[in-house]
Amino acid sequence: MNEKSEIQDVELAVSRWLRVGVIISAAVIVLGLILLFIQGGSGYPENFYPHTLSDIFSGTAQLKPYAVITTGLILLILTPVLRVAISIWVFVREGDKLYVIITSIVLIILIISFILGKA
Repeated sequence: MNEKSEIQDVELAVSRWLRVGVIISAAVIVLGLILLFIQGGSGYPENFYPHTLSDIFSGTAQLKPYAVITTGLILLILTPVLRVAISIWVFVREGDKLYVIITSIVLIILIISFILGKA
């Protein structure tokens, strides 16, 4: 297999992961919307929205519509982050140290932004 073919295979694999992530997150959001219409409410008392991960995941386990929709949005946000992580693995496999370093820095920046955004 030549190098150009390997690069195309990697690009196809990454694009498949992105599509799968978007489809799964969209399915979860649609499930949350269906639950919202069926139950006629958010599943929480007035003016309460799940903000912590534990509230969101416990609400999702109880099929509370707002928690399920929020889980879908979290999955949608994490999809490109997963793409960056997959890229690191691909660059390690190819032995491209420069792109491993650059992509790792991008992943670290993303993780730091999530941590700082939570504060």
